[in-house]
Amino acid sequence: MTSQPPIPPTQPDQPGPEAVPTCYRHPERETYVRCQRCERPICPDCMREASVGHQCVECVRAGGKTVRQAKAVFGGRAVVTPVVTYALLALNIVAYGIETLFTETIVNEFAMNSVAVGIYGEWWRLVTGAFLHYPLSYGGFGIAHILFNMWALYAIGPELERRLGSVRFGVLYLLSAIGGSVAVYLFGVVAVGASGAIYGMFGALFVISRRLGYDPRGVLWLIGINVVITFLVPGISWQGHLGGLVTGVIVAAALAYAPEKNRDAIQLVAAAVIFAALVLTVFLLPPLAALSM
Repeated sequence: MTSQPPIPPTQPDQPGPEAVPTCYRHPERETYVRCQRCERPICPDCMREASVGHQCVECVRAGGKTVRQAKAVFGGRAVVTPVVTYALLALNIVAYGIETLFTETIVNEFAMNSVAVGIYGEWWRLVTGAFLHYPLSYGGFGIAHILFNMWALYAIGPELERRLGSVRFGVLYLLSAIGGSVAVYLFGVVAVGASGAIYGMFGALFVISRRLGYDPRGVLWLIGINVVITFLVPGISWQGHLGGLVTGVIVAAALAYAPEKNRDAIQLVAAAVIFAALVLTVFLLPPLAALSM
């Protein structure tokens, strides 16, 4: 018999080296972490914290587009930091500092003056007068004037801004300020101060309390006490206070009671109509001070 060559013993298969995964954005970086959504390998620089595990940059960006933005109660983006309130505080304080340095010039050129508006067409006074206050030369009352208004803005403004949203709160403040100036135009002569806007905020706080089902008696007491002070303390423009209060109530009602369907458009139209009504009042009606001249 012919002998067969011996069969060498079989060797177990040796597995080849597996490819090490690398980051899909940085191929030079090894990683064993994958995105929870697309499962692509991601390095530490490309990881973003997710509710479970990590996600890549693209998946986080895509997911952010589908997340519904939080909104304020009556529309607009949710407010974390009341930036409009703080901006108004800063603007009033800066204006007071400038006014203190150039008292006579600033008051003469920018205070609310019904004759200057009605006869000479100096319309800017309807707005600028709401950012001025009695200067230091008025003594203690001059300081008390801006301190009270700024305290009220600081205390009430953030709450209203969070309820209404920053843009709507800014509209409420400015329309109330103009409403106070229009009342001064019709029934007064000269006035300065943010009181019209502040009283507009008082009125808005009452409307929003009612709309949300809160007890409004505390707000009514606040308004009542300030109305009494308005008529007891000499030198206070009751016209500006009353005009701002009424305007604030109307604006807040338009914002708070607008139906959810087409809310933004309805609120915009309402604010535009109120603004137009205030402008037309000044344009069509002469001030009583001018008639008595």
